[in-house]
Amino acid sequence: MKVFRSIAFVTLLAAIFSATEVRAAVRLKDICRVKGQETNSLQGLGLVVGLKGTGDGGRYMPTVRSLAAVMQYMRSPAIGGAPELKDATNVALVMVTATVPAGGARQGDLLDCQVSSIGAAKSLAGGRLFLAALQGPEIDNPRVYAFAEGLLHLDDPQAPTVARIYNGCRLEEDFFNPFIEQNRMTLVLDRNHADFEVAQEIAETINGQLSVQSGEATPAKAVNAGNVVVNVPPQYRDDPVSFVSQIMSLSVAETPTDARVVVNERAGSIVIGADVEIGAVVVSHKNIVIEAGDQLPSERFVPIDTAGSQATKLRSLVSALQAVKVPNADIIEIIKGLDRNGKLHGRLIIE
Repeated sequence: MKVFRSIAFVTLLAAIFSATEVRAAVRLKDICRVKGQETNSLQGLGLVVGLKGTGDGGRYMPTVRSLAAVMQYMRSPAIGGAPELKDATNVALVMVTATVPAGGARQGDLLDCQVSSIGAAKSLAGGRLFLAALQGPEIDNPRVYAFAEGLLHLDDPQAPTVARIYNGCRLEEDFFNPFIEQNRMTLVLDRNHADFEVAQEIAETINGQLSVQSGEATPAKAVNAGNVVVNVPPQYRDDPVSFVSQIMSLSVAETPTDARVVVNERAGSIVIGADVEIGAVVVSHKNIVIEAGDQLPSERFVPIDTAGSQATKLRSLVSALQAVKVPNADIIEIIKGLDRNGKLHGRLIIE
């Protein structure tokens, strides 16, 4: 005998244990970095040669003029000037970029570089970058920090005008990134961990370790939600690396940040923080009605959890929706609706 139902009623009761939570410990190096240890970007213009008729061609004058200048530099100028190069379809004008690691680099180090067409080229496949000078991010500074050249490799055949040269960039300058200024170091919290409570806990943890060594009551101070300034004790000022390594190896209890829900609509994924709650709502979806809240008539609900609580967790609602085979795409729309209705007690991040 088959049983049919047009409407299914499921009511959620808040369900979170009130027992003391055990908070995991995380190392400082996993949630913050030392100010000064940032990447540096280098860029420049270059010519890719050796293409099979897929270059910019003579109609793109910036490429023609650049090729004429290179030929003149190589002491083999075009006799008739740029017009003689109008059929040079195996050349393309490109932007070349490279990234120096946050830890710095030395003269002679080799880095990968990225090459992107900026003209009318159809494809960079099979091409080779002619020697290109790379400058720093300051547009007005003509200083050359590196040279790039080499065979191009396409990472994505669907994007043939973007390529990479492995170890194609050779540094001509040393990059030493200072991390101690005026006997101070600054810890910068990662974007997803920046929080006043987290910053304060980091400062208190460091103070507990350094107050005896430095003679200061509070050698570390949280200046805002994303930065903690630490004074370097006198005994470490000649050995700052040892000091920084010890600080970054310290652990703090994993302090909850603001409640968040991260949704990737393309992948259909939903990542819900354990502390995300929702207000009392009624969700109607096709032939299903789900009521969430702790002030609903007791005779109408089927409890999802039985521990008793004062608020409903979003994860309980999602579990109930999944139990009745609601697609993820529809669950995402329901979560967005909760956010618009003001019933999602957390921050919704849509990727």
